[in-house]
Amino acid sequence: MAGIKRRFDTADGRDGKRTKVKDGGRVNKNKPVVESKSKSKKPQPKVESSEDDEEEEDFNFSEEGVDVDDSPSDSEDTTQPQKLKTRSKGLNSSEKQANGTGGGALSVKSGTSSKESHAKQKALAQERKAAKPNSDLIARSKKLWERLRRKSHVPLEERKKLVAELYSIITGRVKEFVFKHDSVRVIQTALKYATPQQRKDIAKELKGNYCSLAESKYAKFLIGKLLVHGDSEVRDIIIPEFYGHVKRLMRHPEASWIVDDIYRTVATATQRAMLLREWYGAEFVVFRPADGVPETADLAEIISKNPEKRGPIMKYLHEFTNHLVQKKFTGFTMLHDAMLQYFLNTTPGSEEAAELVQLILGDEEGDLAKNLAFTKSGARLVSLCFAYSNAKDRKLLLRLYRGTMKMLAGDVNGQVVLLTAYEVIDDTKLSSKSIFPELLNQASTAEARHEELLLQIIDLTARIPVLYPFAEDTTRWLVTDPDHKKILDEVLAIRSQTSKKDPNTRRQELVKAASPTLLEFIAASADSLVEYSFGCQFITEVLFSADAHLRGGC
Repeated sequence: MAGIKRRFDTADGRDGKRTKVKDGGRVNKNKPVVESKSKSKKPQPKVESSEDDEEEEDFNFSEEGVDVDDSPSDSEDTTQPQKLKTRSKGLNSSEKQANGTGGGALSVKSGTSSKESHAKQKALAQERKAAKPNSDLIARSKKLWERLRRKSHVPLEERKKLVAELYSIITGRVKEFVFKHDSVRVIQTALKYATPQQRKDIAKELKGNYCSLAESKYAKFLIGKLLVHGDSEVRDIIIPEFYGHVKRLMRHPEASWIVDDIYRTVATATQRAMLLREWYGAEFVVFRPADGVPETADLAEIISKNPEKRGPIMKYLHEFTNHLVQKKFTGFTMLHDAMLQYFLNTTPGSEEAAELVQLILGDEEGDLAKNLAFTKSGARLVSLCFAYSNAKDRKLLLRLYRGTMKMLAGDVNGQVVLLTAYEVIDDTKLSSKSIFPELLNQASTAEARHEELLLQIIDLTARIPVLYPFAEDTTRWLVTDPDHKKILDEVLAIRSQTSKKDPNTRRQELVKAASPTLLEFIAASADSLVEYSFGCQFITEVLFSADAHLRGGC
């Protein structure tokens, strides 16, 4: 560091070695003794050494951190710029510490401790809060919320008094509470304990603000509370406010989820149609059906009435769906419904149909395909893609579901995708190697595999994909859901044109691939299976349909 010099003399009895002595935090140097007479050296200016001493005291330089100048004393003047530079750095550091941005060493000298500084900052924050509108009311309402949210710790009579006081505070001021992350919880708690009339009053007071609430990170949950605890009148106040704003809201990271939840769960058929129609173009946002005319979101019906509009509608719909897929917004039921409407109005093998299939296959992570499989419309769309695609695309599509076979089997919609794969994929080695290792837990130990299979067999939904290859005429007794039967009938009709292998041959090859694992399971767990009606049914179907060469082991 600047200000500390080394003097080197070869005539020193210590072979020119230098020593340093710590004294009170300073670094003092013992100069080597020179025996021979030499030219007297120019003494260092006192001012300079005093500056060095001050610098060392102020910044507590350690011995290890000292920069040493090996130049002789004659070149002492050349080190002045370096000293001044270091000095200026030290002053800047001192200024930072004095301003509270540096370390805590100078804060002690100035008489301000860290605790006092935090206390001042806290006081300033409280002053800022107090200066905001309705700060006292919000503070009091939060105190009431703290009591009310602990339901089991508050007696009924006390809770009634707290709710009454809370409503006396928020009535007429709901808009001022809902856009703040802390006070919006107060309104949610008030809704929880409110009477039906009080809920309607809150819904009416917020009328005209529901799009803004949906876009708020915290206030969007208030809409859910209103719809869950409210009645049809509250629902009819909220949902129509989204008309005309669907495209903007579905592209919003916060609003998209609440709008899709409303569409999927609480909206009526007419309200769902009004929301979905806006996916077909700006015309459907501006112009709405006349009073008394039933709204429809069936794209085929809309195009049949106005064939000239087919091109613009299909283009607009494809661009909007592609935009959401690129943004990874792939889990929305409304998106899946729109994609299904698009595919149903394309010609099989056309460029439009191929574009949609490639949109699904183009998602390398497989999020779109996986999310589609777990909704009613999405499962139908994937099943149709399997049925119409060529062998290469079927292989790529099946590969996207790697790691999710058991989830598909246990889902009421996802199982349809597996059943379709059984029916249309001609390469049974591919389908059996892709599906059965996961579905039948073939990679697990025998004990774990048998335990998992037992749980699957006695489950109403999960047993269907396991039994399907073994059961003949499955749509009569195994697949009972009318919508699933309709999809499978549709797939079987398409299969006659797109698949080459005989259906019985395909089925026998799948049975042969699954038989060893299931026969071993029956032999090891027959006593557990016969305790359940589904277990007895499983044993019967597998033993009658399994590969004849393997049945002797049971």
